Amino acid sequence: MLFWILVAILTAAVAVVLLLPLLRANARAEAPRSHDVEVYRDQLDELTRDEKAGLISGDDAEFARAEVARRLLAASDAVKTSKSQSGSVRANRLAQLCVIIVLPALGLCLYLTTGSPDVPDAPLSARLANPGDDANILIAQAEQKLAKNPEDGAGWELLAPIYYRTGRIEDAAVAFDRAIRLLGPSPARLGGYAESLIALSGGLITTEAQTALQKSLVLEPNDPRAEFYLALALKQEGKKAEALAAFNKLVAQSPKDAPWLPLVNDHIASLKNDPTTADAGTKANEAAPGNPTSDDIAAAETMSTGDRRAMIQGMVDSLSGKLKENPANFEGWMRLVRSYAVLDQKDKAADALKQGLAAFPASGPEGKQLLALAGELGLKPLEESR
Repeated sequence: MLFWILVAILTAAVAVVLLLPLLRANARAEAPRSHDVEVYRDQLDELTRDEKAGLISGDDAEFARAEVARRLLAASDAVKTSKSQSGSVRANRLAQLCVIIVLPALGLCLYLTTGSPDVPDAPLSARLANPGDDANILIAQAEQKLAKNPEDGAGWELLAPIYYRTGRIEDAAVAFDRAIRLLGPSPARLGGYAESLIALSGGLITTEAQTALQKSLVLEPNDPRAEFYLALALKQEGKKAEALAAFNKLVAQSPKDAPWLPLVNDHIASLKNDPTTADAGTKANEAAPGNPTSDDIAAAETMSTGDRRAMIQGMVDSLSGKLKENPANFEGWMRLVRSYAVLDQKDKAADALKQGLAAFPASGPEGKQLLALAGELGLKPLEESR
């Protein structure tokens, strides 16, 4: 019943919108009055009689006769055009009739022919039973099934990547973990679990994530996702020579058109441009300002999400301060821009990009790498984004 009420209201609203111009045009149309011609002719005859009877002077009679003659001509012209005007009035009324009767009738017939007026409203349970392409309904449907059967490993495996893509990272980590516990480890489950942990830690490759990635490599040697994150973990720990070797190995065993190669090559370029990469004293690099050490990463694993984020923020702020004192640190600018982007602080990331480009102009190789990173992260220098 509510549906038909809404249809009636919408039909009436459309009819009013269409009728208003027609009604205004009809009101503006002036119907010619043919009896005016006879009135003006009688006035002319009366003027002639009054002039002969001496009731009006000759000059006044001529003046009055000219005015009446002018009105007579105008009335005669109106009579001549009356036929065309009456035709337009008939067309206007026909259009009004079409709007009032024909259009609603045509719409109703089309709906009864092609629509489904007898189909009842779909309640939530019915929508859950037939979700179509609605991602929220799909998630609710899967959650409903898992609430009844929490030991359904296939359900957790299906739901985990959906959680990750929709930004529910903590739920994704839990779902991947349960899928692994119920179905056993696989490269896809272990890799998804590791990526969820990395996202939760703000980009840090935690020990737990590294363990999952190493298990994935045991099941599937040369898995590019696992090898990339493990190489990145070496870089974060300050083991730059080992990280460079790991990235080079990944390039050597990857297809030439692999989509991850540009990012890997960026890391290789930054490591090669860093003079400390070949330094055997990796402990000194591990303690460099802004680099998370092995102890930092291990400590981050035991923290809550809020504490972990605060720790990461403190490290990023420390790196920012060091770069202000020594801006000639290309790797530091790359790391700072990426860190702000991971923390979803786009304005600070754009400002760091601007400062990095001031130290390393866009025309040089380092500046080009900064711009490439900005494109990857969807950033612009602060002055361009305003």
